[in-house]
Amino acid sequence: MDTTRPMPLTQPWSKKFWEGCREGCLLIQRCQDCQNNIFYPRKFCPECWSGNLNWIEAGGRGRIHTFSTAYDMVEPRFWEDLPYTIAYVDLEEGVRMMTRIVDCRPEDIHMDMEVEVVFHKLNDEFHLPYFRPVKG
Repeated sequence: MDTTRPMPLTQPWSKKFWEGCREGCLLIQRCQDCQNNIFYPRKFCPECWSGNLNWIEAGGRGRIHTFSTAYDMVEPRFWEDLPYTIAYVDLEEGVRMMTRIVDCRPEDIHMDMEVEVVFHKLNDEFHLPYFRPVKG
């Protein structure tokens, strides 16, 4: 049985995102033509189709839009993580990210919960942006 963790698949247009994560910085794209903020990394703006995109640092805060917690019946590579919660988080910059919620009990997670980014090291190349409840 293969218990090796899958690694993110990178593309030339997502390289800067992963570099930012490795440095503890959450980056999103911004279209220089229509000023649309964009996540996930793309080659073209989904609003105006411009390729004139750059990167901005997101504040790393948002609110849970929706979530689901896995307690069982997951691929064996993720058994040691059970239970874990996957969520869509609406960032203050107006983009939505799929992520994991960490540093709290699954039963304490709720929609509209305020969360902040924290980076979890997979290996020397990849640090994943997860979110945890904002303290206080």
